[in-house]
Formats: sequence, structure tokens, C-alpha cells
Amino acid sequence: MGTTYGYIRVSSIDQNEERQRAALKGKGIPVENLFIDKQSGKDFNRPQYKRMVRKLKPGDLLYVLSIDRLGRNYEEIQNQWRALTKDIGADICVIDMPLLDTRSGKDLMGTFIADLVLQILSFVAESERTNIRRRQEQGIAAAKAKGVRFGRPPRPLPENFHQVCRDWQGKKLTLREAACACGLPPSTFYTKVSKLKRPP
Repeated sequence: MGTTYGYIRVSSIDQNEERQRAALKGKGIPVENLFIDKQSGKDFNRPQYKRMVRKLKPGDLLYVLSIDRLGRNYEEIQNQWRALTKDIGADICVIDMPLLDTRSGKDLMGTFIADLVLQILSFVAESERTNIRRRQEQGIAAAKAKGVRFGRPPRPLPENFHQVCRDWQGKKLTLREAACACGLPPSTFYTKVSKLKRPP
């Protein structure tokens, strides 16, 4: 009998992993073998995932709730699946998709069906990631069209900015001296002066 592991992924620190924890409960996973990443599934460059993979050995079993918790990149999901099951020799059980349980159906037909299901599900996972990104872009574009501003609000100009600006334009100060007088980096001072010159 190998060692049992569990992997959980949520897209951000704000998302709750309790649903995945509940699904993995009762699977005999030691606490130290439960790995959680709180970041996007666009690739497998995740610290806890990498740490888990380094521990996996032939005959070990990895539980994951669904294929999109493993990742959302079509090609990389399949590459990782092969790396875990073929190169390392571990088993994977996707809880909400019983066909994706490498412990059963190890004959040719079982392997063919599992590979087919994996391709379909990993394609769906990446399509959903693409759709999420497109919806975000459309939402941002719509908000900008309504005048919503994103990012930090601009810092107010220093009280002496206009006087210093006139002194710099009158060549009484160098760019560096003018920027220093306003407590700004030279590039920022120059950018703010340039914006003042633009017509509204």
C-alpha cells in the first residue's frame, strides 16, 4: 500500500476551500499529506503542488475533487496526468468523475476511456478559464465606458508644483532640482508637467 495524498486548489485567498476539504474527508489522507494552493489554475507553477509532486512515489494515491482543481490548461493537465501516472507511477482519483480513477480499468479499454474522458474534461476546464477571462475583459471595458476608473487614485500635486514647474520651464531649475523640490522622481515630475500641457 502506498501513501495517500490530497490536493486542493482555489483561485484566490478569498475563496473557501471547505467544499473540497469535505469531499476529501474520510479518504484516509493524513493531515501532512493535504496540499492547498490559493492561486490560478492557468499553469502548474504552484508551490504546494510542486512540493506534493516531489513526495509522490510509485503506488501512492492522489485524490482531487475535480479535474479543474488540478488545473485549467488543456495541454498541461494532460502532461501532468502522464507525469504523475506514467513517469512517477502514482494513481489519481478524481472524486466527482469515477471514470478518472486510475486504480480501476487498467486494461486497454479502461485506459482508452480514461484518456478520452480526461481530454474532454481538460478541454472543458480550459474553455471555462478562457470564458472567465473574456467575461472579465468585457466587464472591465463596460465599466471603463461608464467612467469607472481602475487602479490607485492619482496622488495630488504638491502645493509648490505649479511654481516649481514655472521655475523649471524658465530654466531657473534643472529637471532633477525641480523634481527634488516637489518630492518626486524626475520621470514622474516630467510626466505630470507633460500632462498639464495637454489640452483637456
